[in-house]
Amino acid sequence: MSIFAIVLAGHVLIAALMVGLILIQHGKGADAGAAFGSGASGTVFGSKGSGSFLTRSTAILATLFFVTSLTLAYLGANRNAPNDIIDNIAVNPVQETVTESPEDLINSLTKSKEIDGAPSVDQPPQVIIPE
Repeated sequence: MSIFAIVLAGHVLIAALMVGLILIQHGKGADAGAAFGSGASGTVFGSKGSGSFLTRSTAILATLFFVTSLTLAYLGANRNAPNDIIDNIAVNPVQETVTESPEDLINSLTKSKEIDGAPSVDQPPQVIIPE
């Protein structure tokens, strides 16, 4: 496994954890409910709530996310291009000998052969106008 794949896997894991921590946190409007006795004193993190723990954890994950982003950008810029199969094929040009002169080739191509009643090239096209 390459270092790029390891950093990328860590980057995705950090991003998922950061999204989860941000969704767990409560907004500023939730503090107003705690003032009227909404039961915040009986939480797992104490009467102050989980604000400082979640905030620090989010800040640490955001820093790690930033570092892995820069690392991926550095590693991605310095990667070699992938090897193509086409680049590995040796090209051997086929040399054909031309036995006819260019004029003979042109004449043989422009000669019209009637196939299944097709008009020759020398005849003008017939236009049929319906009455």
